[in-house]
Amino acid sequence: MNYDSIRPTSARGTVRTLSQQEELPLLRDHLLRLDRTSRHDRFHGFIDDSFIRRYAERCANDGTVIIAYFEDGVVRGAAELHPSEQSPDAQPEIAFSVERSVRRKGVGSTLFRKLIAEAHAKGYSSLRITTGAQNDAMRALATKFGAQLSFRHGESTGSIDLTEQNQPEPAPAAAPVTPVEAARVIVDMNRAYWRMVMQMSGWGRAA
Repeated sequence: MNYDSIRPTSARGTVRTLSQQEELPLLRDHLLRLDRTSRHDRFHGFIDDSFIRRYAERCANDGTVIIAYFEDGVVRGAAELHPSEQSPDAQPEIAFSVERSVRRKGVGSTLFRKLIAEAHAKGYSSLRITTGAQNDAMRALATKFGAQLSFRHGESTGSIDLTEQNQPEPAPAAAPVTPVEAARVIVDMNRAYWRMVMQMSGWGRAA
């Protein structure tokens, strides 16, 4: 699987990692633009603006990596990689949010691939993901990338084993060679061999 892609399948924006100075304003404004349902899916509840502002500020100061999808200079989607130090079980946690205007364009998959590549670069062996039980799109996306999800207290919680990610694809099997093709190859090899012998002995030179 290739994790180097930086452009969604059908969207027209780009994806890049935010600098620490960009995280607070750009992540905050993106999360504040989420509609009511999207906020519920992202934070597993109805969250007010003040919570989002505090959350974005914490992300900008605790080492969280933000990979953002941009359209026309505006962040419309974000993947968050929270450091393992912030987790009680020392397992880094990931989260995603995509504004409704850019959904169904491959943005989520692109962010997921980029985030997994970042996690690999940091040497993480696994990731934890938690999403609302009703967030079917995120559950399907997480499952696509190998997450094993279970339901608990109205949430879907699972982990992604990074040691099983990015495995090399098997080489395509060679087409079987027919007897006629095999015979043709042998004849051609014999002709080439005797041509070389004749040239070395001088038989094949013109008078």
